[in-house]
Amino acid sequence: MLHLAAADGSLADLRMPFPWQGPGVAPRPGDDPLESAARWSRSLDAGRLCFCLLVRRGGYAVAVVEGGQVRASKVGSRYVQSRTAAGGWSQQRFARRRVNQASGLATATADHLARVAQPWLAHAGATGWLITGGDEALIAEVLLDPRIKILAGLRRGPHLIIGDPKGETVRRLPELITGLQVTITDPVPGSIG
Repeated sequence: MLHLAAADGSLADLRMPFPWQGPGVAPRPGDDPLESAARWSRSLDAGRLCFCLLVRRGGYAVAVVEGGQVRASKVGSRYVQSRTAAGGWSQQRFARRRVNQASGLATATADHLARVAQPWLAHAGATGWLITGGDEALIAEVLLDPRIKILAGLRRGPHLIIGDPKGETVRRLPELITGLQVTITDPVPGSIG
């Protein structure tokens, strides 16, 4: 996190999605905070290889983002029945159906992630990051697939809060995974000088 203070007492906290990376990037005592933020910003895309796994009930998106560009991706949908108010045997039957459909979604997502990520897997261990978004239980199920075991062991980047994974979400991934969270705190009135 980077803390910036203005002359009027306003504070800004910048939370970065990734740790400081690269020579001369981390802030040093006495550095100008804005220059530190600029150095960090320039380092975000430098050599970072991100494998993105976005999945929610009913849809998925997998992608490889490198150097601030989407290099490969696949978006799809798969029906998963929502909860029902039926009782008794019907409720149990619908619950089993939902579990089977969710398992099918996880398997299909793992299939596509393995195919899309394949050309970059040799470099994954050195510079790779795993970016996730959506339903954490489904993500965990997808990552159990042995074909993508290497991805499950990567450093984790930010977990994205997303709606249904669609093509537009994939197009926005470079900005979504490098976006700063900024919290601004105004000074208390009458507290300055």
